[in-house]
Amino acid sequence: MRNVEQLHTTSSDIPVYLTLAVVTMIWGGTFVAGRFLAGSLSPMFAASLRFCLASAALLGFLWLARIPLARPAPRQWLQLMLLGFFGIFFYNLCFFYGLQYINASRASLIVALNPAVIGLASWWLFKERLGRMKVAGIATCIVGAGLVIVSRNPQLLAATPDAWIGDLLILGCVLGWGVYSLFSRELNQTLGPVQTVTFSILIGTVMLWIVAVVRGEVSWQALNNLGLPQWLSLIYLGVFGSALAYIGYYNGLRKIGATRSGVFIALNPLTAVILGALLLGEQLTPAMCLGGALILGGIYLCNKPLAAGAKKRIL
Repeated sequence: MRNVEQLHTTSSDIPVYLTLAVVTMIWGGTFVAGRFLAGSLSPMFAASLRFCLASAALLGFLWLARIPLARPAPRQWLQLMLLGFFGIFFYNLCFFYGLQYINASRASLIVALNPAVIGLASWWLFKERLGRMKVAGIATCIVGAGLVIVSRNPQLLAATPDAWIGDLLILGCVLGWGVYSLFSRELNQTLGPVQTVTFSILIGTVMLWIVAVVRGEVSWQALNNLGLPQWLSLIYLGVFGSALAYIGYYNGLRKIGATRSGVFIALNPLTAVILGALLLGEQLTPAMCLGGALILGGIYLCNKPLAAGAKKRIL
């Protein structure tokens, strides 16, 4: 009976895999949406607006679904503030200021380390099993993501004198996302993904607005000058790239764990390349296609052992 339940659990993971794939595709589209905003708003103001829209979307969803906001306990408030600080505020601070020193392709190459960092941290902090197949899958994903990114911009490793500052800041993004992924475990079980994401985004949004105001980056004139493409980009970034995608990602974390969910992040550069080819006329190369195949193979390897193990026990 236990073996049947294990096999059922594995087969029921398929909707989670599909959700995580859609989530990472949405995140890949944020790079394209961000290009439509480039030069229109200051980075911190754009991030503040993005998560302001995300907050509004989440609160609107809760209102329409007639789901009351939870009342977190004092300890849960501290955990939510940790998530809001690292996953929203700190991540965006490092990302936007890091891009002032290095280009987006070089930053993407560093962010592609996320699955490895999440996997190692899960093993070290929470004793999550990290077998050979998972390690091989994570490594394959990183190689594939690196191939896609380097093929897209072969000059990305040409460093400027201050590139090390940008590298450190983007590594801060990896740290921030790792904390956001790993330290949500208890809240995901008690408050649920929707409430956890809503509170963490609300907290992070307040932090972003405070910094934007203090730095004098809030410009209502710039906001008034935005055209339809820029507004659609902001809505995409806020509603789809933040509110909905974060809920989907946290739901995956709750159901299959941080390591198996985190490996899907490797799809981000692949999706960005495909959307760039479809929407911006960028060229796909054989190396990019090979990198994409490696990413898909790595995700399969990382998630395959549970299904294989369950089937073996049935037999």
